[in-house]
Amino acid sequence: MPGGCRLLPLLLLALLRGPCRGKGAAPGAVTCGSVLKLLNTRHNVRLHSHEVKYGSGSGQQSVTGVEASDDANSYWRIRGKSDGSCQRGTPVKCEQAIRLTHVNTGKNLHTHHFPSPLSNNQEVSAFGDDGEGDDLDIWIVQCSGTHWERDDAVRFKHVGTDVFLSITGEQYGHPIRGQREVHGMATANHHNYWKAMEGVFIKPSMDPAKHDEL
Repeated sequence: MPGGCRLLPLLLLALLRGPCRGKGAAPGAVTCGSVLKLLNTRHNVRLHSHEVKYGSGSGQQSVTGVEASDDANSYWRIRGKSDGSCQRGTPVKCEQAIRLTHVNTGKNLHTHHFPSPLSNNQEVSAFGDDGEGDDLDIWIVQCSGTHWERDDAVRFKHVGTDVFLSITGEQYGHPIRGQREVHGMATANHHNYWKAMEGVFIKPSMDPAKHDEL
């Protein structure tokens, strides 16, 4: 293959991975409909869920933190508070209400007044079927600018109970040995900062059916 032809796929990949610059959109903003992994910046673990239920509390599907960056069970889809409230490719605003739907199981990130199993904070679970749950699936994105930028560390504050999505380091034993407890905390602190990592980000300037794979 000639040298120029060999370089073409690399150039196309570089263009796809360039910043999103949709009309009126902040470059590098996280957008509605995107699928991504979320890294807790204090403990260096990614938000994770799986078909393992809590043995206490609500008995719902457990949510944990994992160190592995390549685990397929760590992908979450950004959705609106209600259908139609977060159009695909629209940058997510700071203080916007969203749902985070676990891609592999179709359940929403959820919290409620049950104690978490290890730290006795507030239990965080995955709840619902095919992306449909209830009002306790809604979180506010707290960030410092206009939009949730991919490079920013943000907080997620739960609308129904006013806790922050957090990790403080407690580790589970069998059957999910080494995974960290995810829970809700009443105070904003360094345990509840999260950053967008690997994923498929919908570009504001593109047709919604197309995307930017990172």
